[in-house]
Amino acid sequence: MLKQRLLVILFCVFFSGTTCFAARQSSAPADPTSDTEAISSLLKKQVSDWNRGDVRAFMDGYWHSKYTEFVGGSGIFQGWEAVLQRYLHSYPNRAAMGHLTFSGLEIHLLCPDSAYVVGEYRLDRQKDTLRGVFTLIFKKFPEGWRIVNDHTTAFQNAK
Repeated sequence: MLKQRLLVILFCVFFSGTTCFAARQSSAPADPTSDTEAISSLLKKQVSDWNRGDVRAFMDGYWHSKYTEFVGGSGIFQGWEAVLQRYLHSYPNRAAMGHLTFSGLEIHLLCPDSAYVVGEYRLDRQKDTLRGVFTLIFKKFPEGWRIVNDHTTAFQNAK
């Protein structure tokens, strides 16, 4: 199963690069500053939505598709609805949601319609603080940039 998933990811990365190369050759140049700002704005909105306790608004940053994925310590969740249910189960109330911050964000544009972001998250709650790192893969759709894959890893013994 893991080998198959790895092969699918490598296949997607290879053909995504081919598509990106073709897009660079045939379309007008993208505005990297505008795209970077759009992705940054989406992440800021997600933090704001989270800190208001609005998981559904937070999920607006994800591609609403059966192909959206979340990968983390609790497993692989495929499909927008499965990712939503994972968040609702893991963070059932405001106390569990705590206060979210992102730091160390690096936005990397791969081509006019693909990007990835790496960064750190911190979730301050009354009983504890969770910290970790993430890689988000973004795709640009007519409605804007959306997360298509979220790989989040919690630090062990976060304080």
